[in-house]
Amino acid sequence: MGSSESTANQTQSTGGDSWFADYFGFAEHGTDLKTEIVAGITTFLTMSYIVAVNPAIMSNAVQIPGYSQGQVIQMLAVVTILASVVATTVMAFYANRPFAQAPGLGLNAFFAFTVVLGLGIPWQTALAAVFVEGLLFIFLTAIGAREYVVGLIPEPVKFSVGTGIGLFLGIIGLQAMGVVAADEATMITLGSLAQNPVAIVSILGLFLTMGLYARGVKGSIIVGIALTTVAGFVLSYLGYAPEALSGAFITEGAFVASKFPAATYDISPLVGAFLSGFGNVEGFTFALVVFTFFFVDFFDTAGTLVGVGQAGDFLDEEGELPDIDKPLMADAVGTTAGGILGTSTVTTYIESATGVEEGGRTGMTALVVAVLFLLSLAFVPLAAAIPMYASHLALVVIAVLMMRNVVEVQWDDITHAVPAGLTIMVMPFTYSIAYGIAAGILSYPLVKAAAGELDDISVGQWVLAGAFLVYFVVRTGGIVG
Repeated sequence: MGSSESTANQTQSTGGDSWFADYFGFAEHGTDLKTEIVAGITTFLTMSYIVAVNPAIMSNAVQIPGYSQGQVIQMLAVVTILASVVATTVMAFYANRPFAQAPGLGLNAFFAFTVVLGLGIPWQTALAAVFVEGLLFIFLTAIGAREYVVGLIPEPVKFSVGTGIGLFLGIIGLQAMGVVAADEATMITLGSLAQNPVAIVSILGLFLTMGLYARGVKGSIIVGIALTTVAGFVLSYLGYAPEALSGAFITEGAFVASKFPAATYDISPLVGAFLSGFGNVEGFTFALVVFTFFFVDFFDTAGTLVGVGQAGDFLDEEGELPDIDKPLMADAVGTTAGGILGTSTVTTYIESATGVEEGGRTGMTALVVAVLFLLSLAFVPLAAAIPMYASHLALVVIAVLMMRNVVEVQWDDITHAVPAGLTIMVMPFTYSIAYGIAAGILSYPLVKAAAGELDDISVGQWVLAGAFLVYFVVRTGGIVG
């Protein structure tokens, strides 16, 4: 009797009798409902900035007659949320992975500043290119081609992606915190910490968060972000550098609120706008735009999945993510939905690593993120109100933790060290996950061939390296970008 009661209590405490536990397989993945919820909240908090940042970037290119910029920004915020919800929900229920998705940073900048403003292509045509890219991804994923291509990525590149992403996260976080600043002589340098109240507050928040994490406090990243946010508000209210501290909130939160004098959710000018984009541009140029979206999204997503998968110990002995076709399909569906709704390419977010580090192991984490995005429709300004310097300190914490992935690389083998080292270095220095992977893939067959180890190079890896070479020739030649 006592034994049965103990077993029942244990089952109840782990959520074993819940629908969520059964569907997502909590027991199989060594997790529980509480852990998954905390992980989902953590991921959402670290990527919620996209609700404000994506509309701010896209609004440079999307101009709708009869609507003010503020109204366009609100439309873009709504479709950003909806595209994120669609993709992350598919990730949750179909892929059962703790990865969150949203319109990708970098991809939205390429959409706005290169394709629309640079090449002079109508924004509706750019959306058509995103839609075509999404359909192409769905087809390639359905027949297993995307999974095959991911399998062609050399082992040292796969094992170094996590560390490269860690450095990439680190520089993004430190820049938002004011610790890293631009410099004409050295490109980047240490910011003026003593004169920058944002840097002071965020550094204190960073060490507090690391201390909480070291103590094993559950939800330490959430607590760190929240306390840093509150500290910024309080210090601003008390008169300590109010312009600097409150300015961040105005830019990333209240700025959006000021653009939304009334809550309106009419997105009809954006939804389906891609249909009018076909035929408005020369075919070859359109194909190159589609290819560029395809290239960056494909390898950005693949690199993120492998890197975050490594952080969560999801990879197998060959460094591959089992059933990677499912999260890739979620990405493809999200991108297609984004094109239909009226936003740029949707991709898996490296911020997912924050939730994974908090213990997220199943699609329940992604479902929590999707629900929070959906709820943020009612509170768009609040969803974006967390200042960048507070949310991005989490990226620095995760960057430090992801450094450990580098031990998987066979550094005593030069044919592994070169592609791994280039992958790690190029990512943060070019501000691109995809370029880091490209450097690794291009160098792997060259170094292997130079070492006389031709048998280690597959035909597919030669073809993949050649495709990257052609892409960079086209891009640096000024045809695209």
